[in-house]
Amino acid sequence: MSLALDQDGHLVDYTLWNEEVAQQLAQSLEIELTEWHFAVLHAVRAFYQQFGHSPATRPLIKFLMKTVSADIDNAVLQARFNTGLVARHLSRLAGVPKPANCL
Repeated sequence: MSLALDQDGHLVDYTLWNEEVAQQLAQSLEIELTEWHFAVLHAVRAFYQQFGHSPATRPLIKFLMKTVSADIDNAVLQARFNTGLVARHLSRLAGVPKPANCL
């Protein structure tokens, strides 16, 4: 499947996202997405739809703690998604634009 991505690897059209697209994007992080990962990614999309922008790390973690699991923190997300750039990569995998504060 060929995806239209911007210069940062984010979907050009976030409405084309689905779990198959997410799995394809996750190959760059060398992870196999599970039900837990998809719950997080759906929450990232919900944040984007609710607030109109991609979340930075702190607001993202607070949102995930309320909507997915109170046990989520930055270290858990880094380990489970195999990345140190949590907000950036979760937004990319969720098919939403890069957060404004990410370089």
